[in-house]
Amino acid sequence: MISLRGRASDFGPGQHLDRAVWMVVDRDRLTPQRHGRAYKLRDCEEAPPGFGLYLVDDARFAPRDGAWIALPPLLRYVAAGDVISASESGEHVRVLWRAGSPNNSVLLTERCDHYCLMCSQPPKERDDDWLLDNAAELIRLLPTSTPGIGFTGGEPTIYGERLIELLRLCRNLLPDAGVHVLSNGRRFANFGFARSWASVDNPRMMVGIPLYGAEPALHDYVVQSEGAFEDTVRGIVNLGEVGQRIEIRVVIHQQTAPALPEIAEYIARNLPFVEQVALMGLEMMGFARANVKDVWIDPLDYQPELREAVSLLALRRVRTMIYNHQLCLLDRELWPFAVRSISDWKNEYHAECTDCSARDRCGGFFFSAKYKVSESIRAIPAAETQAPALLSLGR
Repeated sequence: MISLRGRASDFGPGQHLDRAVWMVVDRDRLTPQRHGRAYKLRDCEEAPPGFGLYLVDDARFAPRDGAWIALPPLLRYVAAGDVISASESGEHVRVLWRAGSPNNSVLLTERCDHYCLMCSQPPKERDDDWLLDNAAELIRLLPTSTPGIGFTGGEPTIYGERLIELLRLCRNLLPDAGVHVLSNGRRFANFGFARSWASVDNPRMMVGIPLYGAEPALHDYVVQSEGAFEDTVRGIVNLGEVGQRIEIRVVIHQQTAPALPEIAEYIARNLPFVEQVALMGLEMMGFARANVKDVWIDPLDYQPELREAVSLLALRRVRTMIYNHQLCLLDRELWPFAVRSISDWKNEYHAECTDCSARDRCGGFFFSAKYKVSESIRAIPAAETQAPALLSLGR
């Protein structure tokens, strides 16, 4: 696991930073622009003047003049091109963007109108609008060549038109970036909001919306909110009517696994315009750990249902992906649908994976898998990876 936040080992006494978000530069990526840039000093390097913040790995090499932060050991990987946020004093540091990572997602809020049984980041009812402000500053600092950016929550659509403004900013300043937003979809039941979303006019923008049942009772139970199924489906339909790109996500757990074929059939029959469907393994964090008796299921136990669901979607030519699963737990013919989807900063492999011939193709584990994982994890011998998959899906 890669840490994304920490407390500074030391920081300039009595300092008050004039901004929260900083792009990191060093002598190899030095630019004439100083505003919004934090300079990372190397040991014994003389600090170039004019920067609002300096970063060091060791307080002994802090500059004599200017605000500075000594990064904690777990954040010393921060390098030029990364973007950090810092508290006013510099005591607390968060990494918002890692230039070398393909898995950058930006948290917009921890508030949400759902309390999903397996939510990995339980909602918090507190004013965190500053996260949206930080996201806007981040976008202004990123290079125009940025290939992609994700926005997550909580529920980002609680911001309404302010979210739309952020997405327009992203389109204007990062024209080449694929944009992916996670949402429960309910806000789009308001057709006016769906039209506002479409008005961003970004063909590289997609929204990922969860669906946990083929009927209201199951979906509403999983998200712990009455009326959610009706609003979510109406929202998906509205987005389809205004020509937007949609991904449907299904987190597989004890409650949803038996219904996978029915959910797939519902999507194929009623929502065939969606661009893709992601069938996702459980992340054992937050409410998932608290509700482990109600949500945990060994992936081996739902392979027939998963296979049938993938078959139904594939036959209808709906792009289908399996996220967050280990290949040794998947039926061999499902391997072509498996995606290495776990963000690199929270991705790990178990000791059993060391000699696995499929490790370079396998997505590994969430670091939280230490709390609960299948007892059937095993190293796959080379003979199994070299044998052709018998793609009998759809028979």
